[in-house]
Amino acid sequence: MPNPIELDTAVLEKLNFGPGGLMPAVVVDEGSRVLMVAYVDAEAIRRMGESGRTWFYSRSRREYWAKGDTSGNTQDVLQILTDCDFDTLLIRVRQHGAGACHTGSYSCFTNSVSVGAADGA
Repeated sequence: MPNPIELDTAVLEKLNFGPGGLMPAVVVDEGSRVLMVAYVDAEAIRRMGESGRTWFYSRSRREYWAKGDTSGNTQDVLQILTDCDFDTLLIRVRQHGAGACHTGSYSCFTNSVSVGAADGA
């Protein structure tokens, strides 16, 4: 069972939520692999603090959801960081179960748009 996490109220006050009071949250695992992107508002962040689990706001269903309530593939919050503009979160998690994607994949990022190997340029 995850433990509650302490939230820094001084940083929370600086958060710059966008349209509808939402901001994107990039979720990465302990090895920094990108798992998913979802949206949060102040209430979702509060719920993460209280529960120690990831909570998001569904723009299509217009409701809050805790990752894993349906699939069983939960995420314990290890750390929440903000970018320099305070308008995007990076949430480091301990992923439980098969993965983060609703398709059953470990990561939602599995489809390559680019062709060929990257040359680092």
